Amino acid sequence: MMRPAVFLDRDGVINRAFIRDGTPHPPASLQDLEILPHVPEALRALKIRGYSLVVVTNQPDVARGTSSQELVDSIHERLKSTLDLDAIFTCFHDDADACDCRKPKPGLLHRAADDLGIDLPSSFMIGDRRRDVEAGKRAGCRTFFVDCSYRERLPSSFDFRVGSLIEASRIILAQTDSR
Repeated sequence: MMRPAVFLDRDGVINRAFIRDGTPHPPASLQDLEILPHVPEALRALKIRGYSLVVVTNQPDVARGTSSQELVDSIHERLKSTLDLDAIFTCFHDDADACDCRKPKPGLLHRAADDLGIDLPSSFMIGDRRRDVEAGKRAGCRTFFVDCSYRERLPSSFDFRVGSLIEASRIILAQTDSR
């Protein structure tokens, strides 16, 4: 049986992103990892309603040599031990690698759907950047743009604009209740 999922970008959606020159960056160390307010309760509520919770994240700093895969893996282990996540799918490539897993391409979402039995049309993608929203759209999900006021190009279209994951979760749960 196929299940709906809530796909989540990592930095800026579930944990704090570090803003430099108006753009978000991942934590530079495990000690810098900070779960954003209300994330655990938002995820618990979604999980109780039957949603798979799947992080889909681009981590190009590994390909760029400015971060290690070990750091990314340790951050993911901490997130999995702290939050009730079903899986984390990561693209370690940079744009020049032309992979099909780097958002805005929907490869990570398709892989998660295949591995976890997820029904993409009944799923949601929550992200704070244009690439996240576009990947969700391309995969056939409804999309949430978490507007963090970064100084970069906004998504051209999205289903919902919110200020946080808790706000997105309330909208999803209200829609689930009305079915």
